[in-house]
Amino acid sequence: MRVITPSSEFSLQATCEGRGERRVVNLALVGPQSEGSWVLVFSDHARRVLDREEARQIDLALDALAAAVSGETDFDRFFPGLPSALDRREQG
Repeated sequence: MRVITPSSEFSLQATCEGRGERRVVNLALVGPQSEGSWVLVFSDHARRVLDREEARQIDLALDALAAAVSGETDFDRFFPGLPSALDRREQG
């Protein structure tokens, strides 16, 4: 999730948004974060700070999971840069 409203100097909570929702997130484990920072959130607690690319990769993996749940079987678009199973068969 991305920090929208950072915590104040007296509070370790911030308003964050991601994947279509906005929540108040506890930052006690990662410390105060500035607006625009990316954090990995579980149960409304930030577990660690992410860089933008890592946040993008996690978001794509969550998209792939949602696609799998809905019955899709082609996941190459969710993992750019990784060789596909077809590529591996053609090489070996």
